[in-house]
Amino acid sequence: MPAGELVCQEQDLEVNAALRVLVKGYPVAVVRDSDGEIHALGDTCSHADVSLAEGDVEDCSIECWGHGSQFDLRTGEPLSPPAFEPVPVFGLAIEDSNVYVDITTVINGAKAPDEALLEKAAARSAKEK
Repeated sequence: MPAGELVCQEQDLEVNAALRVLVKGYPVAVVRDSDGEIHALGDTCSHADVSLAEGDVEDCSIECWGHGSQFDLRTGEPLSPPAFEPVPVFGLAIEDSNVYVDITTVINGAKAPDEALLEKAAARSAKEK
């Protein structure tokens, strides 16, 4: 079995769309780009506390609906202001149409969620339920 947590099935992801999932309470955007490739990145815009999964996906980028910053799905790098910091891009594996995300593997050098952040995310997630 691949590393990470099972978050969805491939068929749950439409082309040019994102799905918000929680991994250990931490919000992750799982995105299928226009080429059909699947990516996993931190779901919170680095500029403001806004869900990226609610934004538009075009080619290999996702746009934050709050202020219009776009992020490269492969690198997490912002492509337009007002965001200047990248969002984390996580390890992802697909096996038998199951999509697994490993938030302990950050592949772009952005800050990984530490224990304090995971605890805060879990508490926030429980509060939202």
